[in-house]
Amino acid sequence: MRRKWMILQKHSGISPYIWSVFSILPFYFVFQSSTTKEIIIGITLTILFLIFYRLAFISRKWFVYIWTGILIAISLTMSILYNFVYFAFFIAYYNGYIKNRVAFLTLYIIHLVFTTFSINYHFVLQDTEFFKQLPFVIIIWISVILLPFNLYNRKKQGKLEEQLEDANKRISELVKQEERQRIARDLHDTLGQKLSLIGLKSELARKLIDKDPEQSKGELADVQQTARTALKELRTLVSQMRGIRIKEEMKNVQQLLEAANIEVTHSDMKISNLSIFLENILSLCIKEAVNNVVKHSQASRCTIQFEQDENEIKIIVQDNGKGIPEEEEIKKGNGLLGMKERLEFVNGSLDICNQAGTTITMRVPNIAK
Repeated sequence: MRRKWMILQKHSGISPYIWSVFSILPFYFVFQSSTTKEIIIGITLTILFLIFYRLAFISRKWFVYIWTGILIAISLTMSILYNFVYFAFFIAYYNGYIKNRVAFLTLYIIHLVFTTFSINYHFVLQDTEFFKQLPFVIIIWISVILLPFNLYNRKKQGKLEEQLEDANKRISELVKQEERQRIARDLHDTLGQKLSLIGLKSELARKLIDKDPEQSKGELADVQQTARTALKELRTLVSQMRGIRIKEEMKNVQQLLEAANIEVTHSDMKISNLSIFLENILSLCIKEAVNNVVKHSQASRCTIQFEQDENEIKIIVQDNGKGIPEEEEIKKGNGLLGMKERLEFVNGSLDICNQAGTTITMRVPNIAK
């Protein structure tokens, strides 16, 4: 029990002590009155204020106007009769927690008008007792002006932060789901066909083992070769899942272009502060773009450029080949569709230009990891 109490004190800070002083303070002003009747009225108004203050916090819809109106009336009465203006701070604090913007602005203006009126009332009367607490009155009046907006904006910001956190969690789940679907799709495309082929050829070899041993051996050799191919593709897929750095991929594409007798030049890699996830996506896109250069472009030269500024990261792959026909630019067969989908997944874009060869420009937002 003691531990729970200590934890409560630790999290609440000095707020409970401040509110305790504010709750006791009206009784001090009330007991300075000269008659018993005034004391009874003051105590009654104070108790009613605290009751209605609690009701205001748990109320909804139009009840907010009723309870707040009663609180303002009690605060005005206490200010005029007992020089006690500090209930205005209670109401200002409550106004900051009103969620509806129209209700907030309406009650804020009404409260500010009546508080200003009660303060000016004592100035007109030249009340000496009131002037003794003038510095505190000024602080309360400033609180009435600023505190509601401060609390209202803080609550609004807190709500937006909660929504942002929920959105980030949903995005995280969507990313995981998309990654699972991608892995399932890649496994199906990579291994599904190969395993089906192995099954068919194994069944055919079993049937031919007595009738035609030579053909059976040929089928088993195909099974062995297909299994090796499937294993190689599986290793490549697993390597991609682990994540590929751009520097590592640049070494691979350079070797590939040189093996295809294509002259390769590339700018210095001045890209920094990238997440592994984004590096993996860009590496796969560079690999696919270079594969297209080797397979389809008939080019003799390929240039790869890297650019990074405050807003975006840009990678340009340019060759001097025959170009891509417009009707063939984005289709499943040449891998450009996959590149486009990967880049769009991270709010990027893919541009293709067919002038003096092919220029593929990949853009992604520059978000530091």
